[in-house]
Amino acid sequence: MLAATVRVTRDLDAAEEVVQDAYVQALERWARDGVPAKPGAWLTTVARRLALNRLARAKTLATKLPLLLDAPEAEADPLPDDRLRLVFTCCHPALSREAQVALTLRLVCGVATPDVAHAFLVPEATMAARITRAKKKIARARIPYAIPAQEDLPARLDAALSVVYLLYTTGHTAPAGDALVRDELTTRALDLARMLRALLPAAREAAGLLALLLVHEARRETRTDASGRLLRLAEQDRGRWDRALIGEADALIVGALRSAPPGRYVLQAAIAALHAQAPSVAETDWPQILVLYDALLRVWPSAVVALNRAVALAEVEGPDAGLAAVDALEGLDGYRYLHSTRADFLRRLGRHAEADAAYAAALALAENIAERAFLAVELADGA
Repeated sequence: MLAATVRVTRDLDAAEEVVQDAYVQALERWARDGVPAKPGAWLTTVARRLALNRLARAKTLATKLPLLLDAPEAEADPLPDDRLRLVFTCCHPALSREAQVALTLRLVCGVATPDVAHAFLVPEATMAARITRAKKKIARARIPYAIPAQEDLPARLDAALSVVYLLYTTGHTAPAGDALVRDELTTRALDLARMLRALLPAAREAAGLLALLLVHEARRETRTDASGRLLRLAEQDRGRWDRALIGEADALIVGALRSAPPGRYVLQAAIAALHAQAPSVAETDWPQILVLYDALLRVWPSAVVALNRAVALAEVEGPDAGLAAVDALEGLDGYRYLHSTRADFLRRLGRHAEADAAYAAALALAENIAERAFLAVELADGA
């Protein structure tokens, strides 16, 4: 709805305001007349009408006129979808990369500010301030809602890929709530990834991101049992993994690896594909996965990547090596997976009291109900 409305207003703040006004009208009308057959279409129509009314009034203000003239409707539009168009528009080079991604997740993808903060591993107040600053910068600089030309898309691609990646990861394991997965986010991210791949077929990282998401989608149904209990990788029924999606991902990865050093998404997809191809956890090609993580760390130095590498290292060299790698990490004390990974290594080493303390630390940081239940069971099993 926001994407459709901003095409009329050509101003993100104004679009947000009229969308909120549309929701207010819905609360009033629907309580009186009942919910319409197509509530989404109703809201979009009302928001567009409010936006047009606002523009009609704004025509009397000379300060608004330049914004309308910056991007004529008749210009050729290289982008096939409102959401994708708005993603590229918000990834404006006048903003920092972090601001581009955070603002797009919040405004275009509808991810709540606490969840955006979670994706960036920063406090909610910090992220709220960053988003506000980004919006003010757009207003001060009078950055128009202007669809980038085809030749400008590659320069904005990396930010757009980051948006889709974080949108998917936020839906793949919801930061909070009852369900482990938020289908609306993962579906939206996969749609955007397919569109990016189709739009820029020569971009290897777009292929890598799509492949990565496809492998995760292939395994999604087996991540929990019928009661919603979170399952370890070793407990999942590999016979239920979607081999068609894995095959599609494999083809993308092979194509992306044919030329030039792979980037972060191609490498992550290759790691995920090795997991998907293995008959079991024990038969996984852990040495090759460790090599890929070493390569990933070179192109994407990240404490989270280093934590994931520690898991592969533990499989290759033993849990003591993995524990040493985890204990060398800095800046992840507030990250629940650091503590749960450390707990697993400690338990495998027979250091049960320390493992329980680490599981308790992870449990204290977890807000998703499925993850909390999983950690509570692990903690109880060690008691």
